[in-house]
Order: sequence, then structure tokens, then C-alpha cells
Amino acid sequence: MDVQLRASDDDRHRVVAELQRHTAAGRLTLDEFADRAGAVWTARTLGDLAALTRDLPPPAAPATPDPAGMHGRRELLAIFAAAALTLLLLGLVLAVVRWPLPPGGMN
Repeated sequence: MDVQLRASDDDRHRVVAELQRHTAAGRLTLDEFADRAGAVWTARTLGDLAALTRDLPPPAAPATPDPAGMHGRRELLAIFAAAALTLLLLGLVLAVVRWPLPPGGMN
């Protein structure tokens, strides 16, 4: 990053959002946030903006999501398969128990 490049409004919005996250996490007081947010709007360069967050940890990398939510889908499929198997076995048991007996019983 060239610290001498002029900052854009998008750069300023990004830094204010970062300051808000740090305030919500308890790293900045409301007074510190107000002071730094005010300085964001007077910053001219990317270096000026970077100085406002230099003492704060970088944003955490997002957790790697399960591709296409496959883990949850596998669990749902396993539950569905178990339910289907249970219904099939229950149907077989009921069919055997209710099987018509020949006249005269089981002689």
C-alpha cells in the first residue's frame, strides 16, 4: 500500500466500519471511537487512515465455510435415511402381524 496515495470516501467508510467493530469488541471506548472517526474524515492519504488503526489487531479471517453446506446436508440425509428405514421396518412388522391366518388357525 502506498501511504502517499489519496484516500477515497470508500476507504474512509471501510476504516469507520473497522473502528465500529473494534468499539463493539471493547477495544475502543466511545470517546476514542468518536475521536478516531472524526480524524477519518479529515485524513487525506491512506497513510493517515492506517495510522488510525495501527494499534488495533487486523480483522480476523473469516472461517472457512463448509463447501455448499455439505456437512449439514449429510446430517439431514442420515436422519432422513434412518427415518425411512424405521418406517420400512415398522411396515414389515405390521404386515407380518396382520397377515391373514388360514381358516382354523395355525394347525
